[in-house]
Amino acid sequence: MPTTKITIFSMLLTVLFISGCSSSSQVQIDSQFPTVVSKPKPVKAAIVFSEEFKSYIANPNSKTSIDLGSAQTKLLSNAFAGLFKQIEFVSAATDVSFDNALVITPSVQEVQVSTPSDTYLNVYEVWIKYSLDIKTADGDQVDSWFMPAYGKTPDSFMLSKTNAIEEAAVIALRDAGAKLLLDFYRIPSVYNWVVTEQIPLDETEVQ
Repeated sequence: MPTTKITIFSMLLTVLFISGCSSSSQVQIDSQFPTVVSKPKPVKAAIVFSEEFKSYIANPNSKTSIDLGSAQTKLLSNAFAGLFKQIEFVSAATDVSFDNALVITPSVQEVQVSTPSDTYLNVYEVWIKYSLDIKTADGDQVDSWFMPAYGKTPDSFMLSKTNAIEEAAVIALRDAGAKLLLDFYRIPSVYNWVVTEQIPLDETEVQ
């Protein structure tokens, strides 16, 4: 009798688990991101956050939507502010007022989501693939930098599908911010532009 009860209980858990993974989810990212503690370089940059980027909603599959626009704009604004001494945020490249500056336009190339029903693992995963179009204020192309970000839940057993995807997405956004801060001045074309413009840069931070 006890064995029968355990078996029935296990079957009920399995049904609930599968139904939770297959349900539709509309995810809204509401997390607040702390201000970056970093010493910005003496570089001027204009960051172009298009209306599409600021209101971006990802649809990684037919049952899932993730409203990333506001969260990714806040997160990347903080990260960029930690990179540049002088910075302006605009909605279009035509609004840039800086001279001798980098003009950076982020965009989302793809968002992917993996659930336990996909992998048979008790985690949710989110991949966000960003691209940074980097030009000079004169319109010369510097680089088009691919920046992938990844996040996963440590365990999803007690989380709803919506909450689990939100948690994984927040971790992915933080990963994007960390990569931007660590790797931006290591991009060879960006470093070469800085050197060409004779902007002093701490060599120890770009090795």
